[in-house]
Amino acid sequence: MTARSGASLPFDDQRHLLAHRWLVDETYLLDAQNYAAWLELLAEDVRYLMPVRATTALGAGFDTAPGMAHFDEDKYSLSRRVARFATEHAWTEDPPSRLRHHLSNVRTFATDRADELLVDSAVLLFRSRGDVREPALVSYGRQDLLRSTSDGWLLALRSITVDESVLRIQNLAVFL
Repeated sequence: MTARSGASLPFDDQRHLLAHRWLVDETYLLDAQNYAAWLELLAEDVRYLMPVRATTALGAGFDTAPGMAHFDEDKYSLSRRVARFATEHAWTEDPPSRLRHHLSNVRTFATDRADELLVDSAVLLFRSRGDVREPALVSYGRQDLLRSTSDGWLLALRSITVDESVLRIQNLAVFL
């Protein structure tokens, strides 16, 4: 997955508009916690990755902990997480969180493959866990690889980069 140098798609490009609409529709599914429908938006070979962020010296050459991730999942493991929400063992989400994903700064880039787009976006997640805890905010960037198929766009890769090294959220039971 490499973006072609300088191959940013203008905002009036049809592919940019379709990718942006896809992200907005996906956000609504995540906010509604309609995870069964969300899974249908994922390619069979999807990779869902959230490296651990590290604070390093300027010029260190990395800003994530090598080999460490909060998530490094495929469609099977994501589907098992979704299935668990329907059981009595999903105590981290009982009662369910109140979620709002604020999506912004969407930029699209052509790749070396005509059927794929690289999409950068910024997201601010608001999460409320009921009446006893303060709500949590998580700010992060996403780099998504969307693949055009006969069924529409599918998510082939999501790489999430949080803006903090220390997450100030009770748990990571929700999808980003």
